[in-house]
Order: sequence, then structure tokens, then C-alpha cells
Amino acid sequence: MNVASAWHFVAFLILFASATIARGETVLSVTRIAPGNYAHRGHDDVATRENGGDIANVGFIVGARCVAVIDTGGTLAEGRALRAAIRAVTPLPVCYVINTHMHPDHIFGNAAFKADHPQFVGSAKLAQAEASRADNYMRALNRELGSAAAGSEIVAPTRTIDGTGTLDIGGRTLTLRTWKTAHTNNDLTVYDEKTGTLWTGDLLFVRCIPVIDGSVLGWLDDIAHIRQMNPRHVVPGHGPLDPPWPQSLDAEARYLADLARDVRAAIKRGETIRQAVDSIGLDEKDKWLLFDLYHRRNVTAAYAELEWEQ
Repeated sequence: MNVASAWHFVAFLILFASATIARGETVLSVTRIAPGNYAHRGHDDVATRENGGDIANVGFIVGARCVAVIDTGGTLAEGRALRAAIRAVTPLPVCYVINTHMHPDHIFGNAAFKADHPQFVGSAKLAQAEASRADNYMRALNRELGSAAAGSEIVAPTRTIDGTGTLDIGGRTLTLRTWKTAHTNNDLTVYDEKTGTLWTGDLLFVRCIPVIDGSVLGWLDDIAHIRQMNPRHVVPGHGPLDPPWPQSLDAEARYLADLARDVRAAIKRGETIRQAVDSIGLDEKDKWLLFDLYHRRNVTAAYAELEWEQ
């Protein structure tokens, strides 16, 4: 094995070995999606003590000057493991920690980066959304994860985006954009202009069922605009990294459009919300992971939104 081959083999071990120990720290496994873009694939599950809350896709982008982290995971421990993964790739400082939205699996690792003194970046609506659910999120985290939740906390944004904004990490411009209420009311995407890599947060679920905590109609509208971006690489909030595009977005759009159509039809027939929940979309069961956990909630959310539609 020549020197170059040996180096590539070592790099492979660093980037793809899950839960390895380096300098006394657990290192989160990451995959190089595109030059400078590294992502970790979360478990396709709800947060449990077994998976330690590691259920969302998180990662980072390396510039010539510094590093931007995109979501930090479901616990302080996961955030620390992500920080160790960054250190295995580059000694550059972390200057930005970007949260794509408020949900616990994306934000509770933020505290691992406080000592780096980055700017914590999110939607202009993120802080209020986090504050309104903070107590519930902390109770649920401690109940579901026990000691694995130790030290986890919500770190509010110190820099906010309303519409679009850019971050310069040195030779690499990141375009951040907020969206119409969809998965939540504080969704934000990150686009690396240099490589055409789009970090969608939970505006894109792949294989895992989309979860509505905002607006089904807003989400469909956002999808139409996201499709026009035509990225070269994609990091979804959940599911396989860099999935086929735009097929993955089409599958999500079809589920949401069918849901809206069927709920509207049920409302027009005079069905109650319970009747709608018990009958709509059951043929989707084998198409999505976590269907039994979230589909009925989606029907409920869509019914509540569309019931008063004019």
C-alpha cells in the first residue's frame, strides 16, 4: 500500500467508524457527502435509551476559515460526539451552530459547542417556539432517555434569519432560508453554494413518514419551491443521506397531497375527526417507517387545519 492509499484508508476509518474512541471521546460516525460537507445518519426511530436520542441527521460544513455545524443531535452527549468528529476532520474553529428547527432531536446537542463561542443561528421564530415547549421537551427527554439526557439543554439562537441570509466560512458561502409554516413554523434550510449541497432539515423525510407539526398546505407550497432549487446533493432531516433527487421529494409531496385531498373529502362528507383518523391513508402503511406512530397524528393535524378552510 502506497502512502496515498494508506492515508485514504486512515481517513475512511476516521469518518465511518461508529462510536469509536479518540482522545478519550466518543466520535460520531460521519459520511462525506460532498467536499467539505459531512453528515451523520440518525436512527430511523423515536428517541430511546438504546439509541440515546440519536435519531436525526446532523453534520457540519468545513470552510477555509471555520466550521458551520448543522443541527447537533438529541443530547449533550451526541453533540459532544459530533464535536469530536469535527476535530477528527479539521482543527478549524466552530463559528456557527445552525438549527434547522425546534425539535429536540436537532437541538439538544447545542450545549456541547458553548465553549467554542459560536453564533447559534436559526429562524427568527425559533427562540419563541423553543421557549413555548421547553418544559415539555425537557420532561420528555429525561423520561425517555434517563441518564443519557444528562447536561442537555436548549440554547437559544444568538443570530436569526427571516427570509434569506448568508454565512461566509472562508471560501464557501452558505445561504440560509426560512420557509412558510410546514413541518414547523420555524423551518430553515442551508445551501452550500460551492458544492450545491442542500441541508433540508425536516422539510424532507426519506423513507420515514413526514411529521406535520405545522401546516400540510404550507409544506406542499414549500416543496414546490424547494424542487426548483435542484441541488446536486441533499441531506434530509431523516432517512438515507444524499438520496435520489427529486424522487425522494416527490414521494413526500405525494403523501402530503393525498392526505390533504382525503381529509378535505372527509370533511365535505361530514365525517368527524375520529372517523377521518380511523379511515384515511391506511394504504400508506407499508410505504413509510414509523407509520403507526405518526400517521394518525398527521390526519389530526390536517383535519384541524382544513376544517375551517374557505
